[in-house]
Amino acid sequence: MLADGAGRAALGEEALAGVGLVELEAGSPAWAGQPSSDPDARALGLGPHHLANVIYTSGSTGTPKGVMVEHRGVVRLVAGSDFVAISPQDVFLNASSPTFDATTFEVWGALANGARVMLYPGRYISTSTLGRIIRDQGVTIAWMTARLFDLYVGEGRNTGSLQQLLVGGEEVSAASIKACKSRHPTLRISNGYGPTENTTFTLCYPVPAGFDGRHRVPIGRPIANTRVYVLDGHGEPVPFGAVGELYIGGAGVARGYLNRPELTAERFIASPFVEGDRLYRTGDLARYLPDGNLEFLGRIDEQVKIRGFRIEPGEVAAHLCAHAWVREAVVVAREERAGEPQLVAYVVAAQEAQEAQLAATLRAHLAGQLPDYMVPAAFVPLGALPLTVNGKLDRRALPAPQDDAYARRGYEAPRGELETVLAQLWAELLGLERVGRHDHFFELGGHSLLAVQLMERLRQRSLGVEVRALFARPVLADLAASLGSHQEVAVPANLITAHSTAITPGMLPLIGLSQAEIDRVVATVPGGLANIQDIYALSPLQEGILFHHLLASQGDPYLLVSQMAFAGRGQLERYLAAVQRVVDRHDILRTSFVWEGLSAPAQVVWRQARLEVVEVELDEAEGPAPEQLRRRFDPRGQRIDLGRAPLIRCVTAREPDSGRWLLLELQHHLIGDHTTSEVMHAEVRSVLGGRGHELAEPQPFRNLIAQARLGVGEQAHEQFFREMLSEIDGPTLPFGLGEVRGEGSGVDEALRQLPQALNDRLRQQARRLGVSVASLCHLAWAQVVARSSGREQVVFGTVLFGRMHGGTGADRAMGLFMNTLPVRLDVDGTGVEESVRRTHARLAELLTHEHAPLALAQRCSGVAAPAPLFGALLNYRHNTLAALPGVVGDDVLDGMEWLGVQERTNYPLTLSVEDWEEALGLTAQVSGPVSAERVCGYMQHALEHLAELLERSPHTPVRELEILPGQERGYLLEELNRTEAAYPSERCIHELFEAQVRRAPEAVALVHENERLSYGELNARANRLAHHLIALGVRPDQPVGICVERSAAMVVGLLAILKAGARMCRWMRRIRGRGCGRLWGRRRRGWCWPMGRGVRRWARRRSLAWGWWSWRRSRRRGPGSRHRIRVRARWAWARTIWPM
Repeated sequence: MLADGAGRAALGEEALAGVGLVELEAGSPAWAGQPSSDPDARALGLGPHHLANVIYTSGSTGTPKGVMVEHRGVVRLVAGSDFVAISPQDVFLNASSPTFDATTFEVWGALANGARVMLYPGRYISTSTLGRIIRDQGVTIAWMTARLFDLYVGEGRNTGSLQQLLVGGEEVSAASIKACKSRHPTLRISNGYGPTENTTFTLCYPVPAGFDGRHRVPIGRPIANTRVYVLDGHGEPVPFGAVGELYIGGAGVARGYLNRPELTAERFIASPFVEGDRLYRTGDLARYLPDGNLEFLGRIDEQVKIRGFRIEPGEVAAHLCAHAWVREAVVVAREERAGEPQLVAYVVAAQEAQEAQLAATLRAHLAGQLPDYMVPAAFVPLGALPLTVNGKLDRRALPAPQDDAYARRGYEAPRGELETVLAQLWAELLGLERVGRHDHFFELGGHSLLAVQLMERLRQRSLGVEVRALFARPVLADLAASLGSHQEVAVPANLITAHSTAITPGMLPLIGLSQAEIDRVVATVPGGLANIQDIYALSPLQEGILFHHLLASQGDPYLLVSQMAFAGRGQLERYLAAVQRVVDRHDILRTSFVWEGLSAPAQVVWRQARLEVVEVELDEAEGPAPEQLRRRFDPRGQRIDLGRAPLIRCVTAREPDSGRWLLLELQHHLIGDHTTSEVMHAEVRSVLGGRGHELAEPQPFRNLIAQARLGVGEQAHEQFFREMLSEIDGPTLPFGLGEVRGEGSGVDEALRQLPQALNDRLRQQARRLGVSVASLCHLAWAQVVARSSGREQVVFGTVLFGRMHGGTGADRAMGLFMNTLPVRLDVDGTGVEESVRRTHARLAELLTHEHAPLALAQRCSGVAAPAPLFGALLNYRHNTLAALPGVVGDDVLDGMEWLGVQERTNYPLTLSVEDWEEALGLTAQVSGPVSAERVCGYMQHALEHLAELLERSPHTPVRELEILPGQERGYLLEELNRTEAAYPSERCIHELFEAQVRRAPEAVALVHENERLSYGELNARANRLAHHLIALGVRPDQPVGICVERSAAMVVGLLAILKAGARMCRWMRRIRGRGCGRLWGRRRRGWCWPMGRGVRRWARRRSLAWGWWSWRRSRRRGPGSRHRIRVRARWAWARTIWPM
């Protein structure tokens, strides 16, 4: 610290000669005869642009950084502030460490506004004493660190006369905020955020009365005369809901770091948005919430990487705190047990928590909300989180987890040789003493990399099993039962005929079932064997859809809902009869699905399946009839029986106010895709028109199953996807959306028709480049995903037609031919035109592998299951105009109106591009904080800018493709930053205090234990000391150190240093090393105080002093020890100041 203040790399013996001391609490102070008048700031050359503090903070390297804070930054904080209301009637608590930058707010916030500052007695804070002080002294305004607040609330302490409470320093517990708010509804609680580099406070969130504690507490909006921006890695604003780095501008931004020009240039930059403004790069992650408030998501340098995935532990902790059993929680990464880094959760449990079940309960809670890789391996219960003296979390004091911290099932010893061998392998890999037969591999801390090691060790013992078996059967006993059971399946022709008297395993070439399993399947079909036409396996996409159907506890994300209206009952009956004719023609429409009790799910083609039609009554008083039907049969609450063909359910109702008949049709995605709907609609029209006999022979869906299994080999698939995805080591999750909601609940949907001029421009550019419009849309979507995920190498799902290799007639065949596969696009420095060509080529290559399983593609990436490879989906689909709502058909369908279609998927972000040949539309579905309408806006703007760049500047790097519409960009950059407010920007801090002295000199300025000082008395004492310092040679820009515990003398010293024009310096971490001891008693030109082993400091240019406080007395000895003895005789904290 001394070396930094002297502008030297180090201080030798000669540099420390000539140290002098000024004792603040001397019995007969040398300055007693000095004048009590205010020193003339202007005569000293002081102004608001001069430094007020140099506050030392510890960096990630452990080397302290001196933050140079100007007077105007502190004045902007305490004068005319909009985040706290301070009046002369307030009593302001100063309980922060004298070296903590919160003291700036607590002391000057009071003295600059005529309020009373109540100094907390003693060095260490206890909640009982704090509560007594607040109650007895009538404290009205207080600030607490987040962890101290947790303790205070958790112990049920009263808030007494407190009117305003600010909390911050770390992420605030939503549970504690909720508890305090419900206990003290009239107390105004604010969550404050701000780094030292922006003078204590930057953003503030006044907690509303109805805060429910279910989500993180926002950090709010910028305070007066402050600007904030959330930017990506290229300095561009990120869209709403996307995560970026927080940048701060405005009057509070510090000048930089003392004697650290390189670091200053790196962290303090010129603003590209406001001329003349400077921005501070905080290194903090944040995102905008829909209401314009900001949410803090942790520090960039606190992100951890677990199994290749970047994780923000604070996000996991926030989900933990949402559980009723959790009062406080913190999540950290520790290298434990098998040498692998693991997430460990430390939990302060609520009273109602059952400690024996804590780990298992909390693991289950998180597993239902977060991806597997974000669920902690261990949960450690604590009575309280360990804190530093400053009231922040002491991470080094967190204990290592013991075995009981890991979620365990009730122990039962392994049975048999296979279970015993498997248990031994698990114990070796997981670093456990024992493993029971009911233990769960992933709950014990297992993950995908360990799973691969496990598979290799099993192969060495001739116990072959596929990796996916472990994910399907992670319980030891279940996995042991499947060892060695993997089978390959042949694909000959269907051997079941109408005359078959039995079905045997040899008759099912497209699926491997035992006779018992076949009998179980036959028993599910009405009419039994005589009504079974075929049995075969599921396609890759069908398997995925079935999985998500079973995962959903309520509703079904894969139900397609369509609605029609008919002029009369006759037209409705004709339509339903035509649909039955189409069902009779196509085997996939007569297919049911069976999985219970089977080794692999099967689909069964019935020979006859009657369409189910249910008629319901509607009540005119309950709103429009179509909306009533949609509400009653909403797929978020409806499920249909997959074991009963056809997987189409029809609901009819008479519209009360018109006499029309309404039809709502539920169709499951397992039996069809977009083309299926169009083919079905066309065939119904043909039947209604009397042309049913002209329809071509339908193509059986079993052809696709054979193609998917016998087409491009698995090795070719793997080679392609490995080349494309092997470098991808983390999920691409736009807007942080990684939670898959199996039932499709909480989905926001928006539809938008693109302007005709944009449609024409895109098609013109596609023709010019010889590519499809789909390629342009994929590239535009890639930029939306890139900007909202913070990645340049993005991966998202794309829906493939699935009929390119389906054989003759596949283009008009019914069934789920489509497939979802990942596509990687790099949004980098490549020109937009070249990027379009590369996108087109990539999509063309992908078509060759359109039947590859998604699971295979993910295995070829660096993202191991069950973590998602991507969270966004693009579905480019061609439509007929009949698919548009409100379109009426020809004479065949006269009297029928198409009311619309609704479909959902389990992906948290899906965009469908609707291509109607001469028009383009967008349909967005979002399950998360960002609105679907905004997503449509981002895509439209990206397409508009892409068309513009292709027309005018085709070599522009594709990363410069903009997605933010002008209105939203202006809102983020300007509207949310309209914080300009008048404040005395031409004044210094002590001048604000002097104005209060003139206003009310007899008012009490501070209270400490039994000592009270009025504004006049405090000012007089500080003035005498200031004149003494000036007489001793203290000049502007000269650093002066102050070492004193919290007391009236501390405030006198702080004021005097300011009035003398010197610089006060603080340090915010412990000092270690021999140099600290050498400082005792060494002299150099100027004035200095001795320090202990721990030092804190205050600083300003024309500045405040260097303030240190000591944790322990220095034990080192050296020459000039009389000075050390002199100070030690008065030690509580060394009550001295020393100019340097």
